[in-house]
Order: sequence, then structure tokens, then C-alpha cells
Amino acid sequence: MGKAKTPRRVGDNEALAVGTTIRGSAQKLNLVAALIRGKKVEDALNILAFSRKGMAKDTTKVLASAIANAENNHNLDVDSLIVAEASVGKAITMKRFHTRGRGKSTRILKPFSRLRIVVREHEEEEA
Repeated sequence: MGKAKTPRRVGDNEALAVGTTIRGSAQKLNLVAALIRGKKVEDALNILAFSRKGMAKDTTKVLASAIANAENNHNLDVDSLIVAEASVGKAITMKRFHTRGRGKSTRILKPFSRLRIVVREHEEEEA
């Protein structure tokens, strides 16, 4: 019996991947995500491969997961995929402390971020 199947959160010609705990601030991750929004998947992978930003490595992993989901789970054509959405949000923040002089301490915040990438199959119009 069990409960009913949950509806898909994306369209029929879309695939989704989420990176839940990416170490670094959401602001820095959003700079990298902005580089690939709306681009073809092949171009996005090239941009990330040659980017000097540290968050590009984690973004590449999530994008590769979205591509694999599109190919294996949803039977989409990999060559016609575009990055439809790359949204960034805040996840947890680890709180640590650093000892200072005269018996004092300061707080260190170590933020984590979430990255949600949706790839969509794009039909090319032939003229």
C-alpha cells in the first residue's frame, strides 16, 4: 500500500541535481553559478574547468550529476542540454572559536551553501 508517489519538481524535459553542503559562502558560490546560467552544458563545463574560482570544482560536480541524471533517469539528449537554473542558498553554519590574548576568544563562522542546478533539453529550431 504505502503513500502516493510525490510529483516531479521539474518538468518532463528537465533534470535536477542538488549539492547540499558545499563548504564556502553562498555569495562566493553565486559568483560561479552566474557564469553558467543559461549556457549550453558543454560550454558551462569548459567555463568551470578553466575558472580560477575555488568553488568551480564543487559546481562542476553538481553539474556533472545533473547531466548524469538527465541521461540515465530521464532519457534526455546530453548534446542538447542547457543550464536552465543555477540557484544558490545558505545551508548550515559551523560555529568555532579562536583563542585570543588575555583569556579572550573570538567567534569563527564556517558557512556551508546549497547549489541547485536544473538542466533542460533544448529543441533547436531549424530555419
